[in-house]
Amino acid sequence: MMTNFPDIPTEPDDKLIINNESGEAVPVEEQVLLKLINITEEKETIRYKEIELVYVDEKEIVRINKEFLDRDYITDIITFRYDENNPDAIEGTLYCCAPRIAEQSAEFDNDLKTEYLRVFVHGLIHLAGYDDQTAKEKERMTEKEDQYLEALNSLS
Repeated sequence: MMTNFPDIPTEPDDKLIINNESGEAVPVEEQVLLKLINITEEKETIRYKEIELVYVDEKEIVRINKEFLDRDYITDIITFRYDENNPDAIEGTLYCCAPRIAEQSAEFDNDLKTEYLRVFVHGLIHLAGYDDQTAKEKERMTEKEDQYLEALNSLS
């Protein structure tokens, strides 16, 4: 069965397009997110052409999850990739649930900014072609998240 995904906006001059529809304050700066994009590109030997980052509330993340993935629950991130598996021009949208990220920050005793960055890099890794359906895949993605966040911290 073919799934119709949401249209990606076209603003060719922007590698990263950020929309905050959540009503929550987002504690990360665009420049930091762009650094994470560059780190991921370098480590994965890929190029992102355009990434739309959309912060949403719990109601909207459940709607997206139901409509496109047939799942009825809140999650921190849903990633859609739009390109034709071209590692030199990856395009996609990351829907991030701001309230869920804040809850996870408290659950995992992480700094709020760190949790936002972790969820963002998690989405970037998904766009790079990784999945997290099995325990082994989750472990591999977590290792990559840690590695890329550590690389970001070493730039500071």
